[in-house]
Amino acid sequence: MTALLSVRDLVKTFPGRRGRTGRAGPPVRAVDGVSFDLGAGETLGLVGESGCGKSTTGRLVVRLLDPTEGSITLDGQDIGGLGPAGMRPYRKHLQMVFQDPHSSLNPRQTVARIISEPLLVQGASAADARRRAAELMDLVGLVPEQLDRYPHEFSGGQAQRIGIARSLATSPRLVVADEPVSALDVSVQAQVVNLMERLQRELGLAYLFIAHDLSVVKRVCDRVAVMYLGRIVEIGDKHEVYGSPAHPYTRALLSAVPLPDPAAERARERIVLLGDPPSPADPPSGCTFHPRCPKAQERCRTEQPLLRIAGPGTRQAACHFPEA
Repeated sequence: MTALLSVRDLVKTFPGRRGRTGRAGPPVRAVDGVSFDLGAGETLGLVGESGCGKSTTGRLVVRLLDPTEGSITLDGQDIGGLGPAGMRPYRKHLQMVFQDPHSSLNPRQTVARIISEPLLVQGASAADARRRAAELMDLVGLVPEQLDRYPHEFSGGQAQRIGIARSLATSPRLVVADEPVSALDVSVQAQVVNLMERLQRELGLAYLFIAHDLSVVKRVCDRVAVMYLGRIVEIGDKHEVYGSPAHPYTRALLSAVPLPDPAAERARERIVLLGDPPSPADPPSGCTFHPRCPKAQERCRTEQPLLRIAGPGTRQAACHFPEA
């Protein structure tokens, strides 16, 4: 598969916070050497605990944040170092759906203005932009007659549909969905997930799907990348990752997902990780997971593992002692 998006050695470092003495703390390496490819029409899930850097990675991909190091290549063009003017032609191909639909929609603007604004920025006329907004409202399952309402007049699920419609205004090729259903009720989550899958089939979209709900990721994604402390520790086809996880961290995450069969739930092994994730401002030496890993050995404390093939498939894991 030809890659629509290629990310190589992506790094994002934030300056440390200033304490009471006025001195800046150590810099925070929120994303630390992330690399992956995403094909046209494919969905890659990005999962991990809160604070692992997955949302920052998504914002770097759409260039809401500037990378500290590394490259972001969209359809053969490196966009990682482009400024605002250079990014303008590529903005229409990259869009984002945010986690909280109401906080990501301007409460002072009508739905028509919210959806049509990306088109107006790209130079479309007001009449054409409103016509396109009406088409998108119908596409996401809302009534075009609601265009002149304000975001507070919609439920959470409807507001997220408006956010999705806005992301589709410029006919993008890649949509970064940053936990698009985590703020919604379970029944509404299913509706939004079904909508996104339908839109992908009809429009040929590629998704970078960021989530912490592994059940949703298994449903919608083709491949899965697991992040821990700013790094990808396992990546591969979802059947390989879910069926036989190679990294101890992935195994621990999957063991926390409840099973619908009560007997199977009682019989399976539950892996409980001790302690909290280390601070990205002061990461451990070697494998950053070793302080919490039940399999850690001396090599893990001194040598950082690199992603490599683990098992008979194409799945990769950054572990010195991956599961067979």
